[in-house]
Amino acid sequence: MIEESVKIHDKYSVEIKLGFIARKKQKVSQFSVNTWLFIPNSLDINPLTYEKKDFYRDIKSNIRLITPIYLLRDIAQGAKSPFILLEESFRRLASNPSRSNAANYEYHIKMFLSILKSALRDDIGHIAANTISGDNIYLLNEFGDSVERIIERYRNLRRIINASTITKELFNFYLFGDEFMSNVIEQHAFKLLEVLDKAKHKDIATAKRRILHIIRGEITYKKEMGYPIVERKEINRNRELIFRLGLLKKFAENELFLTANKKRDGVLVEQVYYSVAAGISMIFATAIAFSFQLAYGNFTIPLFVALVVSYMLKDRIKELSRYYFAHKLGKRYFDHKTKINLKNTTIGWSKEAMDFITDDKVPAEVLKIRNRSAILEANNRSFSERIILYRKLVTISRNQLDRGTQYATSGINDIIRFNVSSFVTKMDDPDFPLYIADDDNDIKTIKGDRPYYLNLVMQLNHDGKTSYRRYRLVLNRSGIFDIEKY
Repeated sequence: MIEESVKIHDKYSVEIKLGFIARKKQKVSQFSVNTWLFIPNSLDINPLTYEKKDFYRDIKSNIRLITPIYLLRDIAQGAKSPFILLEESFRRLASNPSRSNAANYEYHIKMFLSILKSALRDDIGHIAANTISGDNIYLLNEFGDSVERIIERYRNLRRIINASTITKELFNFYLFGDEFMSNVIEQHAFKLLEVLDKAKHKDIATAKRRILHIIRGEITYKKEMGYPIVERKEINRNRELIFRLGLLKKFAENELFLTANKKRDGVLVEQVYYSVAAGISMIFATAIAFSFQLAYGNFTIPLFVALVVSYMLKDRIKELSRYYFAHKLGKRYFDHKTKINLKNTTIGWSKEAMDFITDDKVPAEVLKIRNRSAILEANNRSFSERIILYRKLVTISRNQLDRGTQYATSGINDIIRFNVSSFVTKMDDPDFPLYIADDDNDIKTIKGDRPYYLNLVMQLNHDGKTSYRRYRLVLNRSGIFDIEKY
């Protein structure tokens, strides 16, 4: 199964998140994703102005484990709560502060924090989407109970490692986790308040007071512990806080990120093809030389001319052969191959390739989903859209994945950030004047936004099943301002 989402990451970047879910009963799972990017001709994006190296410069990919899924209430008090493994790692470290126990202790803190963050997000999303009005208060009370229980359980663990065997460095890992937990609970509690502000239930006010109580309690606790907090008029301190939040996020989530070793794909085969190209050109040159030597003899003007011409053509034939083989190679091989490692064990690999293609190379189903308007089809007769095909092939070993983690995970996420800065350089001014007449027949000018559209059609393949998705990026020279899903 492949799960996908496309959203705006920042002003000039779109984030494509691909979740590759490996089946439990299948030793090796293979996935493929083909993405066709339809680009307006006016942007002057073509193989001459936008090469492969430019495309891969604009793409950043992070591969990470899919966060293990837990309900917030199960983290708080479930029989399979992450607290069970977390507490065990604390006790082992306090009794025997070996290198392996220290690594295990750090690992479980980070996994707990990642799981908690994901559970908070999912719980708030569920509350926001709930349509059964009678369950609202129950869900909010359960959220408050779970959060308070989680805070209490984590901070009670401090007494286990507040021991003479624990170094300051090891104790700091606990404190980093404590600070991150406090921040993430506070941030998600504020998001929940935003959700509640839109609700009109008679008992919502009581729930809001409880959420505000949790927030104020965390702010008071952070002051006592010396953790930085948001301050209304302290610009420099808030800047330092934002920087620290980024560091804490990297600390908490780096256990989910996988090591990716990328290299060019098909290098050996490529060199064999290029050697064949050199051999073909040499055969041509030698055949010309032998033919003229037999016809005109040695040391003659015709032989001299033939040698010069054959030498000139030899290089051209070599380059044409190289181009032909490179084109044929590109259809069967990929640009890069990435080994995906978890704790020094290869759990799979990913391949990717990018090529410009023409309309006749695009499957009819994809063109149908692209759904060009009549006016666009008319324009395409003279100025056709440019089409980039980005191919991705992913393989995951279920056995190696399960051996690499103590938590049940369904697969990996490939988070791709695509920067569109190269696409906006030749766009027109985003402001477009529009004229209207008011009630007094006076002419007024208003500003309109000049849009450009980049259409993405994605083909997702897994287990013999194929599905399609279409997204449209709405942007202008000022950046991306919307993504539409069809």
